[in-house]
Amino acid sequence: MPIVLRNGLVLTMDDRRTVLARGDVLADGETIAAVGPDLAVPEGTEEIDAAGGIVLPGMIDTHRHLWQTAMRGYGADWTLTQYFVWYYLEWGRRFRPQDIYAGNLLGAVEALDAGVTTTVDWSHGLQTVDHAEAAADALQEVPGRFVLAYGNIQQAPWDWAPSADLRNFIGRRSWDDMLGLQLAFDVTGDPAFPEKAAFEAARDLGLPVTTHAGVWGATNDDGIRLMYENGFMTPETVYVHAATLSADSYHRIAATGGSVSVSTESEQSAGQGYPPTWQLRHHGIPVSLSMDTSVWWSGDLFSAMRSTLGADRSREHLEAHLRSETVTHCHLRAEQVVEWATRGGAAALGLSDKIGSLEPGKKADIVLIKNDDSPVMFPILNPYGHVAFQAQRGDVHTVVVNGEVVKRDGKVDGIAKARAAVAQTVDYLQGELGDSWLSGMNPDIPETKILDNPYTYTDYRSS
Repeated sequence: MPIVLRNGLVLTMDDRRTVLARGDVLADGETIAAVGPDLAVPEGTEEIDAAGGIVLPGMIDTHRHLWQTAMRGYGADWTLTQYFVWYYLEWGRRFRPQDIYAGNLLGAVEALDAGVTTTVDWSHGLQTVDHAEAAADALQEVPGRFVLAYGNIQQAPWDWAPSADLRNFIGRRSWDDMLGLQLAFDVTGDPAFPEKAAFEAARDLGLPVTTHAGVWGATNDDGIRLMYENGFMTPETVYVHAATLSADSYHRIAATGGSVSVSTESEQSAGQGYPPTWQLRHHGIPVSLSMDTSVWWSGDLFSAMRSTLGADRSREHLEAHLRSETVTHCHLRAEQVVEWATRGGAAALGLSDKIGSLEPGKKADIVLIKNDDSPVMFPILNPYGHVAFQAQRGDVHTVVVNGEVVKRDGKVDGIAKARAAVAQTVDYLQGELGDSWLSGMNPDIPETKILDNPYTYTDYRSS
């Protein structure tokens, strides 16, 4: 039935950044039918009282390793190197298809609970096609909007990307705007550029590529240069992190129309590099936000927005202090990070005509932030600032995806099934690790392997 959210403070995120102090949003079928005050609605429309709350487009996370959600918080004290050791070299290969399914199921439900209506599942744990089937099955069980970014950290991308197994998997599944597809792999900087075969496979399949770029000690300017010189940098390419690149690399991203997915909590804590929004703003590169993995951090974009504002402003203040100057005006504003969490994600995924703003004709992906029992939810004076700095997951009252209410009165479905699946995965992994379960939270660095680059597909090592 049609749904109308009544009398909310509406952040449309349209081209004019229209804000309605008291407005309605009407969804009829899969799309938004009207936005405005005191809307007339069809008979039988379900009415949701949004008074005292903020209505905004569904948020969009452009890079999250959902398969790792079953290990929530396990790596809280890891460095990036320890993450590589645990997942790339030691225990990541022990994940069975059902463990990928469990992590995806929990991560997908978690996303909806936090008002994230579209999530890119950067799924680099797909060791076999059975793992891929399990990942896609979980995403299709949850009534959100997802993109499966197909990857495999246990095998070189030039082996799996052109394979018949991948093509057969793609042909067996239905792909649409509820479940999209990308290829996810990284470029080592090896002068031989073996990744060329993977890019060619993506081009043949008509699929965008998402890649971890500018990650300290792992991917660098050589990878960007090789992509550029071989014609594989496109407007559809999403560069994750992009935190340790030179001006030349940023110019190449800007010139070819790509975008960057910034995972500020990850970059701050794990060491990919300083969160690069200050560079991206300087070079005019489009930005989207992401949370990376719940093995460390939260899975909500409220954290992403506030940490991004904090990191960008902190750097600006620090650089000014080094020049004995004072910053008197913030250059990065709350409105901009809310835009990155909504419109920015839509643009990165090529879905600006469908999602990212509340406008008639667009898909009905709508979030109501409202919590009458919370002292944090009043007064609402600066709505963008309230979303970025004050609101949190527990204040997400209603979530609508594609015209369907998937979270109602603060409660989302699917938790019980996800809990049962994840419990089995945790039991299995505890059994597999044995005495290493506790030490795995701070894994040793193998003495026999120099981990200057985790992508150990070739003998090439950067300087």
